[in-house]
Amino acid sequence: MAAARASSRGSQSGSEPEPPAGAESGVRPPGPVDSWELELTSIQHSLKFVLKLKEEFVCPVCGGVVLNPQQNSCGHIYCRRCLQNLLESSPPSGPVCPVDGAAIAPAEVFQDNCCKREISSLEVFCPNGPACTCVVALSHLQEHLRSCGYELLPCTSTGCTSLLERRHLQEHLSSTCPHRVEPCPHCRRPQPRSLMQVHVLSSCPDVEVDCPHSCSQKVPRRALAAHGASCPEVHVDCSFRSVGCSVQDARREVKLHEDAAFSHHMLLVMRSSVSLEQQVELLQEEALLRGQEVHADLVLAGLQEEIRPLLQQSSSHQHVAAALQGTVDRHEDVLSTITLDLQQVSLGLGSGLEQLEQLRKSVQAVIQEVSAVEALREQLGTLEDKVKRQSGLLELHAAQLSHSKQHLQELEATCYDGKMIWKIQNFRKRQEAEARGLAPCLTSAPFHTGCCGYKLAAKAYLNGDGAGRGTHLSLYVLLLPGDFDALLPWPFRQTVCLSVLDQSGAGNHRSLSFRPDPASKSFQQPAADSNVAVGFSSFLPLQPGAAFLKDDTLFVKVKVDLSGLEQL
Repeated sequence: MAAARASSRGSQSGSEPEPPAGAESGVRPPGPVDSWELELTSIQHSLKFVLKLKEEFVCPVCGGVVLNPQQNSCGHIYCRRCLQNLLESSPPSGPVCPVDGAAIAPAEVFQDNCCKREISSLEVFCPNGPACTCVVALSHLQEHLRSCGYELLPCTSTGCTSLLERRHLQEHLSSTCPHRVEPCPHCRRPQPRSLMQVHVLSSCPDVEVDCPHSCSQKVPRRALAAHGASCPEVHVDCSFRSVGCSVQDARREVKLHEDAAFSHHMLLVMRSSVSLEQQVELLQEEALLRGQEVHADLVLAGLQEEIRPLLQQSSSHQHVAAALQGTVDRHEDVLSTITLDLQQVSLGLGSGLEQLEQLRKSVQAVIQEVSAVEALREQLGTLEDKVKRQSGLLELHAAQLSHSKQHLQELEATCYDGKMIWKIQNFRKRQEAEARGLAPCLTSAPFHTGCCGYKLAAKAYLNGDGAGRGTHLSLYVLLLPGDFDALLPWPFRQTVCLSVLDQSGAGNHRSLSFRPDPASKSFQQPAADSNVAVGFSSFLPLQPGAAFLKDDTLFVKVKVDLSGLEQL
């Protein structure tokens, strides 16, 4: 029977082309392998057929149903994968058929399409029986298993190891899985159910907690920092610390101290002001000398470092002066009252005139001190105006330097031939950050189709976007507003090719192309903002393999087809 079958199929295969001269020895190149044959490889030995499987359809090497059948000159049929393994592991004398010991000539092996059609139409029971009673053709088995309600599937919740039938999976995910994601009852942010209690106790921003400074108030966790700025139990420094006062206590106690120690604080302010005046004079002289020797931008940088502490001291003294002014006003009222009392006492007490004269001198001394404080306040105002002018110049210079630096970096990275190779370093770290929501995507430096051409950029979602979120790398291209858009034809019509480059040297790059849809708004002339990005949400699996990811670096290439595009 085997010989007869070999003879009949030998006539069928006579029309197949011979291998080209000089071709390597081995199995003849077969037709394309159907996806269902590849998917059934793992279960081909456990399949149950409705009718008993014919002996000729059993692979003599692996003992399972033949997948992608290959026929030898002796008439026996093998799985393509089994035959390839047999040829690779054969002794030096050459491979032989495991059934009759006949020599296998690789050049005489061919794909048996007739046998393939017969096997693909064989009816089999669903492997999920007896619960599932479906009977389907072998070529449709995988299609059935993708929708079979009795197929065992792993739970998709992170951390859950349960295996469930497809028909029960949705109910498990929505109500019984201990690792399912639910909104927090306080902040409404999604959290794994198993970590919900930890989230509420340690990190939920809307949970009310006790004040850490023991002020008996309960505040939301997110408002703890703001509460600390007004909590009466927080230990703070005296407002006059910058001029030498070392008192530190609870906020309410420090307030009482500031009201009681007026004279001491006034003396500290006067001493500090004199020292500050001297420092300002020295700095002005030094700045004048340096202005003759150093370039303008270096002078500004030096002045920034020297004036910053003065600006801080000036601001502090401004607050001190304001507080002193209020205290002086109160003391002036007290002094007026004392003066009136003294006049009344002087009329009735002749013997106390000497004491009253001493008291009058003390009052005059206080008034002189108040006048000195007023003069100091005017000097501080003048100094503050000077510092503000210097700060304005420094900010303008820093903005100009930042703009020049950004423009220089963009010029260094820009291409004008419609091609761009984008080097993405620290791939794993950036992918993990994107998965945690810290960085939504990466955008490349812009590139152009010519010196006066279209301006484009690439976008990459390392953890996937849309349908590819969590499973694939997503790549897109978007049009940016360019300097010459008014002179270019719209909509944009050039074919764009996206590639992830093979770093092994084999040149097996992963590439996908698209041709713009003229009706889409994404390819019209960009307005103030860039257009919507277009590309592939499932470009490459998240585990791209060593060929594409080397030294934690990925290379992405974007190429615009310039055919038919007239350069300005």
